[in-house]
Amino acid sequence: MSLRDLTSIGISKEQWFIWRPVTALFYYPLVPSTGFHFLINCYFLYNYSLRLETGVFSGRRADYFFLLFFNWLTCVVLGLVLSFNLLMDPMVLSVLYVWCNLNKDTMVSFWFGSRFKAMYLPWVLLAFNAIVAGGGVMELLGIIVGHLYFFLMYTYPQELGGPRLISTPQLFYDWFPNEREGATAFGQPPPSAGEQPRRHNWGAGHVLGNR
Repeated sequence: MSLRDLTSIGISKEQWFIWRPVTALFYYPLVPSTGFHFLINCYFLYNYSLRLETGVFSGRRADYFFLLFFNWLTCVVLGLVLSFNLLMDPMVLSVLYVWCNLNKDTMVSFWFGSRFKAMYLPWVLLAFNAIVAGGGVMELLGIIVGHLYFFLMYTYPQELGGPRLISTPQLFYDWFPNEREGATAFGQPPPSAGEQPRRHNWGAGHVLGNR
């Protein structure tokens, strides 16, 4: 069936743009008022995704890929339900949320030298964006996505004693074989992750995160 046939029965071409769940994640409208926010997103995504990949998910490439896949898929579903066209903000916050909850007691910095535990960082970013930019909806969506993964993967089976409701598909292990075996303790990176505190100073007056 051609696109013309689909249109003739009331289905528009836009409904069949199957690449949109992917492009919605990476596309961001770059104008003078959004350019800096886009750079902030890139910084957070690279920084905290790298920390996860080299920390708690070190040597576990399939499990790390499943984290990204699960968060992306959840963002797409919620985006369809809530009619959100851009998903970069919630994806970034979902990755940051997972790292912050796996490193709850790590001290991080915010504006003007304020310091607090990593577990509060996603909520601080939500409040900051709500006050300064009048937003916060996308940040809240990212927190929901990150919390859903963290609850199903860690909290429910390890703290509440329930069954593990999600797990990495075998197909992902076939694609990305793990370099080592072993589970991690709830809420803490494994000893071999070897994360040491270090400070990130990324310009004055901007959001900073450091371990």
